[in-house]
Amino acid sequence: MFGIGTWELIVILVIVLILFGPKKLPELARTLGRAIHDLRHSANTLKQEVESDTSEKNNQSE
Repeated sequence: MFGIGTWELIVILVIVLILFGPKKLPELARTLGRAIHDLRHSANTLKQEVESDTSEKNNQSE
């Protein structure tokens, strides 16, 4: 997973826990999850638009 080993991941999680505290972590995780969801949705929408434009151009050239 991204070249990160178990110990590196544990150190990162401990640092995040120290910086933000245990009460903020669920909120941060929720926000990160929503951001990833929105990014994937936008990427899929853009991909569909590009594919439909490409197929329309192919159909017009025939």
